[in-house]
Amino acid sequence: MTNKKKQWNKYCGFLDLSIDNYMEIQKNCLNKQIDVWLKSNLAKEIINDSNVNASNFRSKINLTTYSDYAEILLNKNDDDLPSKPKIWIQTTWEGGTKPIKLAPYSQEMLETFQNNILASLMLATSSKKGKYSFKMNDKMLYGLAPLPYLTGLLPKLLSNITNIKFLPSSDKASEMSFSQRNKEGFKQAIHSDVEIFFGLGSVVNAVSKSLSLLNQKSKDKQKHESIFKFKPHMLKRLAVAKLKCKFNHRGILPKDLFHLKALVVAGTDNCYYKDDLEKMWGVRPIEIFAGTEPSLIGMETWSKDGLYFFPNACYYEFIKLEDTIKNKLEKNYVPKTYLMNEVEVNQKYELVISSFDGGAFVRYRCGDIYECLALGSDDDSIRIPRFKYLDRIPWIIDIAGFTRFTEEEITNVFKLSQIRVNDWMAIKDTNTDNKPIVRLFLELEQEMDKAILLDKLEQAFLKIDEDYVGVKKILGTNPLELEILAKGTINNYKSINPSFLRVNSMDKDILKFIKQ
Repeated sequence: MTNKKKQWNKYCGFLDLSIDNYMEIQKNCLNKQIDVWLKSNLAKEIINDSNVNASNFRSKINLTTYSDYAEILLNKNDDDLPSKPKIWIQTTWEGGTKPIKLAPYSQEMLETFQNNILASLMLATSSKKGKYSFKMNDKMLYGLAPLPYLTGLLPKLLSNITNIKFLPSSDKASEMSFSQRNKEGFKQAIHSDVEIFFGLGSVVNAVSKSLSLLNQKSKDKQKHESIFKFKPHMLKRLAVAKLKCKFNHRGILPKDLFHLKALVVAGTDNCYYKDDLEKMWGVRPIEIFAGTEPSLIGMETWSKDGLYFFPNACYYEFIKLEDTIKNKLEKNYVPKTYLMNEVEVNQKYELVISSFDGGAFVRYRCGDIYECLALGSDDDSIRIPRFKYLDRIPWIIDIAGFTRFTEEEITNVFKLSQIRVNDWMAIKDTNTDNKPIVRLFLELEQEMDKAILLDKLEQAFLKIDEDYVGVKKILGTNPLELEILAKGTINNYKSINPSFLRVNSMDKDILKFIKQ
């Protein structure tokens, strides 16, 4: 057996599992985790019954949310945890009211994460089972946030086991602003080439469109740089690209200069950017999914037609979306969960995870919605379920992985802006460029110029939510559009919609209703 084949079997062999074998791995990892978890003080906060195993823990342990862990985790009470944290990872919680969440990562969790990163890079550069072009010394353009955010683990862990060259280096990148990192990364890529681009889909799209340094003379020292800084093959590509683009009367696109092995996108809303990215880079993006609490859990394959979940990252349960919404509306309703071998095709689910490797979270509601696309792939001889990431839970509107809109935040914006609103609701929609926005429907107590109204609301959002600044500044887009409705419209809509949520990312029926 060749070394490449051994590597594939080690990291990507889960794709050959039957669903029964997959569930056996899930069960064994969960039993091991339960043994560790029950010995911790954290477990005492969640459950009083120590007679728990993989077969009965769904009936013994309630579903949890971050509030169940906040006191211990936000205070970094290491002694109360199942395993000693090696590092703490940070993410946004609920904007201004509860700014951050922290998640502990044990040494074992980092090792699993590291292995699954390698699997992801093999899959990202694969053309079929066992055939991949990833090399340990590839150059990677890296458009993700540094530590303490989860994405900062990737260069840290890969540097331990590969010779991948990050553009710019992770040490330098941590000292740069977001804009500086991207400019420097592309500058180095133009000089010496790049094989892999890894970033948030929305950010990769924005950065790719803003490559003015490829289309016009720079105003800084770049135009005086010596040609000797360029690798010969990049000089040749640049010369050919300029001639081709001049003949075709267009600017230089990334695909004219770079021949990527893989364009890997993470985060939310990637579906809105994949087509544009493929046109610019000449390669279809491949999607990965990771989160602060669940870690790195899912990856597409060479077919780029859905995510497969790593069996050794977490224990997976799924709540039907209709039950998730019912639980939101009826607090005492306890939704049923389904395991990986119980999911149904075309069904939408909220993901529930239990951490492995000494992690903190048990039966934890991540707040992410997936759709089961199929129970495998006949074409690729894969026999485990395949998923599409859809969005956050409906009452959280996530825009491009940067900012989240909730009922509480929007209510606070109205108070801060001193806009008198009779009734309102918000949905997730797209603008004329088919990019994600929040569409805010307002019934005002008094008439107000729409442009002035929008400006007041934006100024309030900018004060309350620093991530709103990121969307406007980094992505160069306005995430908010307004619709003014006649009084009583929303109340009439509520009367025919028993599952009404004031903030609902998946509600498109309101658009049809107001056009009637």
